[in-house]
Amino acid sequence: MSNSIESKKQTWITIFIFLGLVIALTSPFHYAIVNLYPSRIYVGAIMWCPAIAAFITLKIKGRKISSLPWNWGNWKYIRWSYFVPALYGVITYILIWIFGFGSLANEEAIIEWGKELGLFGIGTLNPTAITIIAIILLGTVEVIRASATTLGEEIGWRGFFIYELRKVLSFTGVAIFSGLIWSFWHWPLLVYYSNNVLLEFTTFTIVIVSMSFIMTYYTFKSKSLWPAVIFHAVSNVYIQKIMPPLTIKVEGTEYWLGENGIMFAIVTFVFGLYFWRKAVKENL
Repeated sequence: MSNSIESKKQTWITIFIFLGLVIALTSPFHYAIVNLYPSRIYVGAIMWCPAIAAFITLKIKGRKISSLPWNWGNWKYIRWSYFVPALYGVITYILIWIFGFGSLANEEAIIEWGKELGLFGIGTLNPTAITIIAIILLGTVEVIRASATTLGEEIGWRGFFIYELRKVLSFTGVAIFSGLIWSFWHWPLLVYYSNNVLLEFTTFTIVIVSMSFIMTYYTFKSKSLWPAVIFHAVSNVYIQKIMPPLTIKVEGTEYWLGENGIMFAIVTFVFGLYFWRKAVKENL
């Protein structure tokens, strides 16, 4: 019994060392974004702070970086980790179109999107071709690019943090606790960028905790951090890069749109609830 108590104590010490390092490493970049020019360089640096914190924590605890779940895992989980966030991103905007919080982009809007993406250099494309090519390029090349930064987060959050939490908490506890911490970590940026802080804090936290249930499920099922890396990148690309340009905003409904929008919070909550029940049923 005493060994078990001491083991849990050491696990919590490891967890708080990691979280302390995350705060210490991230804070200068949060300051830079809020007080200096908000360059993407700072955002990329912030996203690698959890990985660096994990590496330092492992060094302090005398453990090897190779002990993290680097293996690729079963391709099935990689495929689902692409499909699920793409699906909930599409469902979110279909519901937005159906309920009139936004409308499907017209030809003029799609042509403008094509110009922004540089799809007119080899001739004139029609809106359908622009949409197809844009989705293919963003859904592949941009996902790969985004994975370079989400890798930094996921080495720390899913590769290290949730495995430590698993030693002292149930699946439900791991998903909620890690999701809340992951959400709180983003809050300084929300204060800077939000138009309605209270609403966006609420919706964003629901989104992040819901995503945490799904990503924790796939991480533990695959015994790999890579599904979480793919999932995170695909979610960012679809909800930030693909679906918004296909949508014309309606005045007064802006709080329903985007990654901090009410509709995205509702949809991800339903997905998170499904994966929570799935994990409990499978005794994960």
